[in-house]
Amino acid sequence: MDPLPRHRRRGSDRPRDPRGTRPHRHPTTRTASTAAAVDLDTAGIDAAFGTPGRNDGGIYRFTFARDETVVIHGRQAPPAMGVTTVIGFQPVGGGRAAINGDFAMTADEVQKVIVALRAGGTSVVELHNHGLDDQPRLFYLHFWAVDDGVVLARALAAAVRATDVHPA
Repeated sequence: MDPLPRHRRRGSDRPRDPRGTRPHRHPTTRTASTAAAVDLDTAGIDAAFGTPGRNDGGIYRFTFARDETVVIHGRQAPPAMGVTTVIGFQPVGGGRAAINGDFAMTADEVQKVIVALRAGGTSVVELHNHGLDDQPRLFYLHFWAVDDGVVLARALAAAVRATDVHPA
């Protein structure tokens, strides 16, 4: 009898690629050198935000970190812990983009961001929080829209300016 159930196997017992000992890589896995081109006016989008974005596998992304120090459970939370605003532009053709992401905001910023997003035709998908004792208390807002990339960037930039953040 096997002492470990199938779902509790040791790492060395993981299935291997039947063609050899290397882990299987999906053929569509991209590396930095093979990243898909972004079919958007990235110069116009960058101008709207006042900072350059980055191509992340064909998604044009922006990340903005909070200006203040965020503390969770008594410890400083660096931006890499998800206390950031993240915006992604996925090209859908003809200079249009589907946008989504996450705004990290304090309570005083929530309404300002919602007003800026709605004024630009961006839908608010969800407003929630992650922690119970983060300082300052942060709220997260998910959004969605499809339109001309530069038009969307201008609306999003207005929402970013309503928060205390800087390009990360």
